[in-house]
Amino acid sequence: MSLALFIWPVGLIVLGATVGFMVGMTGVGAGSLTTPMLIAVFSVPAPVAVGTDLLFAAVTKSTAAWRYQKHRFIDWSVLRWLAAGSLPGALLTLAWLKWAHPDTTLVAAGIRKLLGVILIFSAVANAAFPLLMRWRADTDLEQVPTARHGATLGLGLLLGVMVVLTSVGAGAIGVAALMLLYPALNVRRLIGTDVVHAIPLALVAGLGHLALGSIDLKVLGLLLLGSVPGIALGTRVAGGAPDWAVRWALAAVLLAAAYFLLMK
Repeated sequence: MSLALFIWPVGLIVLGATVGFMVGMTGVGAGSLTTPMLIAVFSVPAPVAVGTDLLFAAVTKSTAAWRYQKHRFIDWSVLRWLAAGSLPGALLTLAWLKWAHPDTTLVAAGIRKLLGVILIFSAVANAAFPLLMRWRADTDLEQVPTARHGATLGLGLLLGVMVVLTSVGAGAIGVAALMLLYPALNVRRLIGTDVVHAIPLALVAGLGHLALGSIDLKVLGLLLLGSVPGIALGTRVAGGAPDWAVRWALAAVLLAAAYFLLMK
């Protein structure tokens, strides 16, 4: 029993460090690992895993925000339209969880299935990232990006609902969708916009889950304890490994997590 009590917190710290390292390396997508790992490996109830991961994501992504702002890699116009859809979408979904009193067993099972499906899309988005980059290289990046306010608002609404229910969606999926909506926008600005947009969304959704009681503060603390040095190390060594190798490895892990969640 004492060994299990030792392994559990150490494992959470290692998970936080691993996710932090991959976030520092790839910028987006690696956060998708946290919730399925909490559910599958550490037996954290699905709603609690989602809520805890949201606050974890809000803190970890905040560490990168200042770098994007410093280098002007944020498109505030796109970000405002995303947030105009995602924040109300998150609040409405939280209100539904609060007032509809859905069956927690059914909600947990639904989260597992929905998370599995979204992880597949996230894995595909990560693996397809270089192909999207190659496609973008053939576009005229000097043209003024076309404003697609309605589509951006709709994307934000969808991300808000997905993030509250699964904690996944605002990373790789968000970037891939923004690339398709704004092919003329510099890719670093797309990634920076997506990362910064995820911070208030994850914070609002995470605080909502905290109010609902679906946060494990001990798990959150252990994850953050590992993520801080993990992000620092990942940022320092970013570029040392081929980007395609990191992305394909991440995609494989996401697919494995999706298979486990959907088949169990």
